[in-house]
Amino acid sequence: MKKSTLSLAIGLLLACSTGMAKTQHLTLEQRMALLEERLEAAEMRAAKAESQVKQLQTQQAAEIREIKAAQGNTPVNGQATAESAKKNSTSPNLLLSGYGDLKIYGDVEFNMDAESNHGLLAMTNADVNSDPTNEQWNLNGRILLGFDGMRKLDNGYFAGFSAQPLGDMHGSVNIDDAVFFFGKENDWKVKVGRFEAYDMFPLNQDTFVEHSGNTANDLYDDGSGYIYMMKEDRGRSNAGGNFLVSKQLDNWYFELNTLLEDGTSLYNDGNYHGRDMEQQKNVAYLRPVIAWSPTEEFTVSAAMEANVVNNAYGYTDSKGNFVDQSDRTGYGMSMTWNGLKTDPENGVVVNLNTAYLDANNEKDFTAGINALWKRFELGYIYAHNKIDEFSGVVCDNDCWIDDEGTYTIHTIHASYQFANVMDMENFNIYLGTYYSILDSDGDKKHGDDTDDRYGARVRFKYFF
Repeated sequence: MKKSTLSLAIGLLLACSTGMAKTQHLTLEQRMALLEERLEAAEMRAAKAESQVKQLQTQQAAEIREIKAAQGNTPVNGQATAESAKKNSTSPNLLLSGYGDLKIYGDVEFNMDAESNHGLLAMTNADVNSDPTNEQWNLNGRILLGFDGMRKLDNGYFAGFSAQPLGDMHGSVNIDDAVFFFGKENDWKVKVGRFEAYDMFPLNQDTFVEHSGNTANDLYDDGSGYIYMMKEDRGRSNAGGNFLVSKQLDNWYFELNTLLEDGTSLYNDGNYHGRDMEQQKNVAYLRPVIAWSPTEEFTVSAAMEANVVNNAYGYTDSKGNFVDQSDRTGYGMSMTWNGLKTDPENGVVVNLNTAYLDANNEKDFTAGINALWKRFELGYIYAHNKIDEFSGVVCDNDCWIDDEGTYTIHTIHASYQFANVMDMENFNIYLGTYYSILDSDGDKKHGDDTDDRYGARVRFKYFF
């Protein structure tokens, strides 16, 4: 073993020595020729590498063009037969512009209602026994299809839109929101279009209250009880549009909404205090809001809304003079405790709201409180309104409490949510009910069952 190892070592040593000797014996010309060969080999390797780099660049450019061409294309699963699909030159796809995110969603809301007749207020109707309403069962609702687009930049700026067409159960097609907005995250925002501004009278969960008038629900209806909720300039009007500017500053929020519309659209059939309203100009409502949130759960907000255009609408008296009826100014304050933000399971949501309207020949005051816990909501609304003059019948200045021309509405409302029906987190059923007592005219007939209004609702709510 040792002899073999020794022989191998001696052989390797002799071979190395021979190679070194051959190299040392090379002439200068041979060394130059060897160097030229090595340079030629290096040039060939460099040319080959350059060619490979060009091929990679060409391939990368082609891939980039392919990505740009395919950007926004989303494959679509169709239901066409294989034979029909063979006729297509390309496979079906959804083509997007690539300028931002697009969200498509839906909202199904169908109601089954039972309600009493709405009744009429004696001091605003000469024929109080001719109530056109009656007790009824009713099916109503709509399906909303929403499209929300949004583009955000790295510097915080954003722009987007929201369009929400809806079809109702009666065959009509309308739209909920149609708005364009832009701004900077956590700083400022501008919105223009059809939408609702800040809610100054939140009613909590699925509240069912009839005979209340506001532009987001029913209109002001002569002879029916009107519950003023600081919503006449909130928006989503069928006769105009909104322009809103908002600013977020730490835990302070500022908002100014402007609503331009035909002011007579506020009134059902265009009647106010027994007269037909004549439009002279469009109204311009201004609605500033200030909200302060010292904690995550608590928010207090204050606002006002006012029409700043004189003689926008009114009526012509017996002497041929135009009488302005467009002066309407409202004030409101709301306080909210939302415990669900920190305790989604056992949190309590409480709203305390007040609103006051100073209008032509009318003063309305409303206060309400409601609470939500464990999907059960209970609330109370108090409304006290005074009409100074109605189609020539004048009320004295001291009649605000209990004389002719005043009425009070007490309303209790409640609702309960059955969540995740059939284990579907997007399917809920609500039960809602209200009971209202209307006292009017100072006729001391409080408690008359004919002045009571009530109703119940089953709502099916499905999101997709």
